[in-house]
Amino acid sequence: SPSPSPSTSLASADSRSLLACPSKSAQPGTASISLAKGSAQPSPSSSPPSAPQLQPFNASQPPESPHVLTHIDESGNASMVNVSHKPSTPRSATATATVLLGHDAYTALAQGQTTKGDVLAVSRVAGILAAKRTSELIPLCHPLLLSHVSVDFELKPETNAVVIFSTASCAGGTGVEMEAMTAASVSALTVYDMCKAASKSIEITELRLLSKSGGKSGEWRAQPRGDAHGPTKS
Repeated sequence: SPSPSPSTSLASADSRSLLACPSKSAQPGTASISLAKGSAQPSPSSSPPSAPQLQPFNASQPPESPHVLTHIDESGNASMVNVSHKPSTPRSATATATVLLGHDAYTALAQGQTTKGDVLAVSRVAGILAAKRTSELIPLCHPLLLSHVSVDFELKPETNAVVIFSTASCAGGTGVEMEAMTAASVSALTVYDMCKAASKSIEITELRLLSKSGGKSGEWRAQPRGDAHGPTKS
């Protein structure tokens, strides 16, 4: 067969060179050419997915919707809410938590036989102390001058449980829901600590807000559920 002419050989060599060496002007993210046979299709440029858009919020103004997250500013950053424009009004909140002790630990608590002493007395003081230090535990909470904190207990022998009710109140520009819930949670943890020698399977459940009053949103009460119906003081 006749040998290819010099011009034909040079053209073939130039074509191979172009395919093997990408253009120096190619920019990252532009389409590329696959050298595999039958797949010389441009591959789409890959770009990172766009970040979700957060709803802007002006922290110096009250939210128009109750569903706006007030601890997020217009840039999407965590923000301590400015409450300087809010009037000082009486505010109160009550929270609850339930400690499921089991038979052995409940019997020890009810009969005063725990090795660490008076479970309910220590847990009450722990809850009150925790309420006063809520702003040191929850980063964006405001330090509040609390007027009153109470922690009460209800023993439930039929379920071997202790139900805790905590109430916090103040006169100020922001609510005391977190103070009440912090008191209930730390009180429950203290019950666990005081009784763990009798059982390691103690459970803390049903930590939630029961009611709040004061402020722009006024009165609010949770729907009744289980034993969380209010305190029977002990």
